[in-house]
Amino acid sequence: MKNLFIISLLLIITSIFITPVTANDINRYSYKIVNSYPHDKGAFTQGLYYKEGIIYEGTGKYGDSDLRKYKLEDGKIINKHELSIRYFGEGITLLDKKIYQSTWKAKTMFIYDEDINLLEKTSFPFECWGLTDNDKNLIMSDGTSKIRFLDPQNFKVLDTIEVTLNGQSIKNINELEYINDKIYANIWQDDYIVIIEPSSGNITGVINLKGIINPNNYDYQLNVLNGIAYDDKNDRLFVTGKLWPLIFEIELFTAN
Repeated sequence: MKNLFIISLLLIITSIFITPVTANDINRYSYKIVNSYPHDKGAFTQGLYYKEGIIYEGTGKYGDSDLRKYKLEDGKIINKHELSIRYFGEGITLLDKKIYQSTWKAKTMFIYDEDINLLEKTSFPFECWGLTDNDKNLIMSDGTSKIRFLDPQNFKVLDTIEVTLNGQSIKNINELEYINDKIYANIWQDDYIVIIEPSSGNITGVINLKGIINPNNYDYQLNVLNGIAYDDKNDRLFVTGKLWPLIFEIELFTAN
């Protein structure tokens, strides 16, 4: 069933790129690689965050999950906190000088300061995939078509939206990044990033990232595009993937 859904999703998104544009169509984007930076090929990327030349990255897999802080330019790790083998790390975000790292099935949230010192490990009401914020609330995905907005103090659900494309629910919403009042989202096992309107869940744009990396440079049979970060001061967009050797800085342009 999952494979059938992915095929169906690809057909929907692909049709957007081959259908003539009208005034009400979804915005279609391609990319240009501006720079590339080193990325640990052993990092199973689950969450990515940029701040002032620093990358915060949450990684997954049982026995290999951690939160790490390193320099974008050279990939040199400044600090790292490894999770117990019982936790599968998921999305991360930085809100009010605290880094939140979610987990997959353990329903646990790890909270750190910006130097990766663990402040708190607390229960969390959901299985989480992606995590971001809008400078006020946590925003999470769980692999379904739903995105929840949460109070960071008690994780109470404040709002829920359903992600839709041309009226059809889109599942497998994964890593998230809040950029210029929109939610950018990876879709598990997909080469597209979707741009979501937070008030409605409607997809307003699709970024086609096919071909961004040579498949000979990573285990393409297992690992996919996942990881979005944004430099809001300099308007720079970064993307990577699970076990990829590079982080790419890209510029978007409207696809013909």
